[in-house]
Amino acid sequence: MTKTVPGRPPEPSLTDPCAEREPAGERLRDAAGTPGPALDVFLSGQVFMDMIFTGLPGLPPPGTEIVTDGLGSAPGGIANIAVAMSRLGLRVGLAAPFGDDLFGAYLWRTLAEQEGVDLGLSRRVPGWSTPVTVSLAYDSDRSMVTYARPVPAQPDGLAGAAPPAARACFVDVDRPVPAWAAAMRERGALVFADLGWDPTGAWSAEVLDRLAHVDVFLPNAAEAMAYTRTGTPESAAAALAGRVPVVVVKRGGDGAIAIDSATGERAETGALPVEALDATGAGDVFGAGFVFATLAGLPLAERLRFANLCAGLSVRHHSGSLGSPCWGEIAAFGESGEVPEPVLAEYAFVVPFIPEAASDTVVRAEPTLRKPG
Repeated sequence: MTKTVPGRPPEPSLTDPCAEREPAGERLRDAAGTPGPALDVFLSGQVFMDMIFTGLPGLPPPGTEIVTDGLGSAPGGIANIAVAMSRLGLRVGLAAPFGDDLFGAYLWRTLAEQEGVDLGLSRRVPGWSTPVTVSLAYDSDRSMVTYARPVPAQPDGLAGAAPPAARACFVDVDRPVPAWAAAMRERGALVFADLGWDPTGAWSAEVLDRLAHVDVFLPNAAEAMAYTRTGTPESAAAALAGRVPVVVVKRGGDGAIAIDSATGERAETGALPVEALDATGAGDVFGAGFVFATLAGLPLAERLRFANLCAGLSVRHHSGSLGSPCWGEIAAFGESGEVPEPVLAEYAFVVPFIPEAASDTVVRAEPTLRKPG
């Protein structure tokens, strides 16, 4: 417990909530049979300060105020998937700009010291303010307000530095695939990609052309159908399978579907039958699980189910990136009796990856979240 000292501010606790992440990563790399590069995954992007108000009855009408007893803060943006991957034991490198303000210092320390993300290629930007997103969660939905100033220009987000050696990288195909990702792919790294909603409504085919530089594509169903001009997630997945070796279409509460065009394999899974509290960042947690399972060499159906498991565990909490599961929570879920035994049996393949050090007691990072006693 943090103790207060008169005249001095308390030091935040940065204790690792996932002490079993290192043993899990070692098991993963032992399974590969070779030491491999220093990083498992590299990614670049923008980190946000996420502030999440919970317990709201609704949005406050103009001129009124609502007082709530739930507030969480956590790294957001690209940090969502970086944290989720690191918690599973992947060695993650992140190149990102950080503001030189208090929020920037909090984000840097949380990622580097608490979550073990390698920030060697990240940078602090003098005079630049940290982007902030405020999320108002109510009735299983949310509204968001974001403040962001343009980031001072840097080539490919890496300040001209060469990308590190890694087994995989993660990119966003909303923009052209960066040169560093293409260089990593030439050296044998797998390129995983996601994308966001197109606010213009154009759904340009140029975005799909970028998949020529991608190995695994993970859109959600609405995005996939819009870009492919199809009417169902299944049709969208089939259309995308002609452009990328592996496509996974995330269907939210309906699960996900995946196609490996190289082998012709097809897999489908329903959502984990748990009570969803907040789906913020669930797609990123799903992506992290799929990356882990792919690097572990699991069959397509098991990759899909593991990603589904990670995402399902994350939606049970109001806490953004710091709600992504550790192996202790995965172990605890297996012993909880929360889902029927036949459903749990589908996840038996996960057991060999759970480290002996993983406690079946759920231990989560405290994202400055306060709940009623």
